[in-house]
Amino acid sequence: MLELILVFIGAAVVNNFVLSYFLGICPFIGVSNRLESAIGMGMATTFVMTLTAAITWPVYTYLVAPYAPFTQYVAFILVIAALVQLVEMFIRKVSPALYRALGIYLPLITTNCAVLGLALLMVLREYNYPQALAFGFGAGVGFSAALLLMAGIRERLALADVPAPFRGAAITLVTAGLLALAFTGFSGMIK
Repeated sequence: MLELILVFIGAAVVNNFVLSYFLGICPFIGVSNRLESAIGMGMATTFVMTLTAAITWPVYTYLVAPYAPFTQYVAFILVIAALVQLVEMFIRKVSPALYRALGIYLPLITTNCAVLGLALLMVLREYNYPQALAFGFGAGVGFSAALLLMAGIRERLALADVPAPFRGAAITLVTAGLLALAFTGFSGMIK
């Protein structure tokens, strides 16, 4: 049980996909301007990442690795695309306002390198199934936490007196860099 907790904390905090590996920057920057859309995108990405781990692990272990290991990228992309389509249809049906708020970033989860990176790192680290689930959920929670932190800061910055050269994308990138620097401090938690 302790091992699963460590895998979860490692994926969520220590090796945060956005702030440590710099994966998933597009939705991180694009959706983090409002807290409501960041919450929706965080939940959708966490769901997709958890299901990606749950489905790609058996697909890789029982179908791809023994018979055609050179097709792992294709298999992972097919699984991720199918999962994102299901999430997109669900959100469109349940919450049309959230669907409109997420806009193009919702289908971009399919090409989100954080989700593909999750599947590849899970295989590379040779996690067993419970570890893969903890890793997927932890990565999604870490992605959501980074989105929420950035959205909260950006909402505060919208009300702040930011110097003209730093307004817009410049202050967003400076803030993202400072968040990444802060999360680097957690790397001391690893042996």
